[in-house]
Amino acid sequence: WCGDCSSVALIIVFRTSLSSLESSYFCTEGSCKAQVFITSVVIMVSHKEFEGAGKQPGLQVWRIENMDLKPVPKGLHGNFYTGDAYLLLFTTQAPSHYIHMWIGDECTQDESGAAAIFATQLDDFLGGGPVQFRETQNNESLTFVGYFKSGIKYQKGGVASGFQHVVTNDMNVKRLLHIKGRRAIRATEVAMSWASFNQGDCFIVDLGKDIYQWCGSECNRFERLKASQVAIDIRDNERNGRAKLQMVEEGAEPPALTEALGPKTSIAPATPDDDKVDTSNRKKGALYMISDASGSMKSSVVAQSSPFKQAMLSPEECYILDNGVDRNIFVWKGPKANMTERKAAMAAAQQFIKEKGYSDKTQIQVLPAGGETTLFKQFFSDWKDKDQTTGPSKAYTIGRIAKVEQVPFDASTLHSNKAMAAQHGMVDDGKGKVQIWRVENGEKVPVDPSSYGQFYGGDCYLILYSYRLGGREQHIIYTWQGLKCTQDELAASAFLTVKLDDSMGGAPVQVRVTQGQEPPHLMSLFQGKPMMIHSGGTSRKGGQTKAGATRLFHIRQSSSRATRAVEVEPSASNLNTNDVFVLKSPDALFVWRGVGASDEELEAAKHVAGFLGGSANNVAEGKEPAGFWSVLGGKKDYQTSKSLQNMVKPPRLFGCSNKTGRLIVEEVPGDFTQSDLATDDVMLLDTWDQIFIWVGNEANAEERTGAPKIAKEYVDSDPSGRRGLPISTIKQGAEPPTFTGWFQAWDANMWDTDPLDRIRRSTAA
Repeated sequence: WCGDCSSVALIIVFRTSLSSLESSYFCTEGSCKAQVFITSVVIMVSHKEFEGAGKQPGLQVWRIENMDLKPVPKGLHGNFYTGDAYLLLFTTQAPSHYIHMWIGDECTQDESGAAAIFATQLDDFLGGGPVQFRETQNNESLTFVGYFKSGIKYQKGGVASGFQHVVTNDMNVKRLLHIKGRRAIRATEVAMSWASFNQGDCFIVDLGKDIYQWCGSECNRFERLKASQVAIDIRDNERNGRAKLQMVEEGAEPPALTEALGPKTSIAPATPDDDKVDTSNRKKGALYMISDASGSMKSSVVAQSSPFKQAMLSPEECYILDNGVDRNIFVWKGPKANMTERKAAMAAAQQFIKEKGYSDKTQIQVLPAGGETTLFKQFFSDWKDKDQTTGPSKAYTIGRIAKVEQVPFDASTLHSNKAMAAQHGMVDDGKGKVQIWRVENGEKVPVDPSSYGQFYGGDCYLILYSYRLGGREQHIIYTWQGLKCTQDELAASAFLTVKLDDSMGGAPVQVRVTQGQEPPHLMSLFQGKPMMIHSGGTSRKGGQTKAGATRLFHIRQSSSRATRAVEVEPSASNLNTNDVFVLKSPDALFVWRGVGASDEELEAAKHVAGFLGGSANNVAEGKEPAGFWSVLGGKKDYQTSKSLQNMVKPPRLFGCSNKTGRLIVEEVPGDFTQSDLATDDVMLLDTWDQIFIWVGNEANAEERTGAPKIAKEYVDSDPSGRRGLPISTIKQGAEPPTFTGWFQAWDANMWDTDPLDRIRRSTAA
């Protein structure tokens, strides 16, 4: 109790023993810094509810009731009283754990403090390994929102008002829910009055035995579809399927609505959604180290701006990654940091937010070493997961809901195994028809088929690939852009790609490829030969630039067994124990095989050596002659780890929409499905080593023209260094398996009928 400001504070103190507990602390209420005396000590023990916590995959939800934990029935998960605090635990198959504290807008300080205590207890019970989140109403993380695909429902009241979470068949319910959001759906209880309505949104009038979904005249089909999911969830889970669901259009309200709401008044016009933080801010961050060496938590600057280096994180310390400009604060707990710092991580982040003057709605994530989320790792330019090497290895992160298993490559099942096609980026085995043009003077000039597979950094190329799938001919246009081509050629290559696409009725998939970022399928087109990429020069007739006297080609086979030979700087530091290299000097030709290299890579090296000319000397790693190192300018350290990972990062889906009046990008939370593809939007699918732009049939011109720019900025601004990734543009109804394979149970016939019409028919029945 504070004598100066008369506030009662719940002070959470972590000490290894009671003897080290000070008798007084200082008030943190507002600007008051008066001394606060400890009147009681509560020794934290494991709650009985934790005995079954995290034992099975899935979601567990508790509400704070009278400073105790009470489980919320599974059928009511996603329902939150605005006057309460909740504790949630999500357990994956791995298993890994995610702990969330949820704080309602009208929650008391005592209840939010109790939620913090229980979250710390639960984290301790699970060995300190879970990722922890602090969630506030209307500002929940994507991870949290992803648990509730039918939306989050905010209900007025709370435990203090006597409101209980019970599955009921009570037909005397009377409430009005306002539905907001196209990706993250939130249903908020509002005043039961026509004054709460507007023409741009959907509302649910819940009368117990009858549930009415009211749709404003200006809301679109996708918003109606998402609102239907909320209404169906109420019918099936809160009423056990005993209520009747009806869809109502503005201006066609049945008498039951006017009986419940009174005579209808004029409906307000559509209201714009709340402004989103600009996506460019997402990559701005600062890194701080936190320490209690002085007896209280202090933070010191490590780096003022991202990107950071992973080596900045010492295992003996805890850190705050400040992305407050985007309302995100991350706390990283070093595995060897002292227990006081580790346990006080959440409290330290909350204090940091106060000191910085950030909004109290700022999200907090507390991450143990090894449990870093994708968003956290993107602030580091050189992040490597445990045992991950450099190069194009794919690593799985536990920071998502579902683990994506790597599918072994088997070309014979490509057409039937969409997951394999997607993960390996292969629509087929590359044996279709290939045509290649080089960009010259604003036109496309055919390349001699005898030189197919040779690409020069001073040029741009168009590659048209045609193949058959399901009895129909399909096409892919690869636009390959060399790193040393001119700006005029870059612009011409983009123009010529669109022109070629238009000449084929707009059906081809367009894939923009930057030198060095070639997808596996493009590499597979040169059957039996590696795709050779020369660092500079040009393949134009009579215009070749003279190659360097010493040249080094790096040969690597992809997971789909396609091989690429890339010219790199002739230095020993560029060697890699997993691969084969061809070294050409004026006096010698070497084929160097690393310990972890494959026979197929060695075979491809013979083709490269034959192209360069001369009699090759085979060199095994560890048995190099002095002349080999001499050509490379001396022996240097290079990549020697043989542990190339064979795992994939979970994909991410974003919607690009200007329905609010300006073009914004929103991520689809949780495990996305085909139904998350809004036909009136442009969507971005990020599969880590490739970006897809999916164009819905009803997307408007601004979305169609703005999405490619956003996709490029999204990749180029990523601190983890993914600049130049292939970007594929595909259209609704012409999706290749490399895209559909990222969606579970893709239905090729889904676009034939409107899913909203299916819901209308089912409710009418």
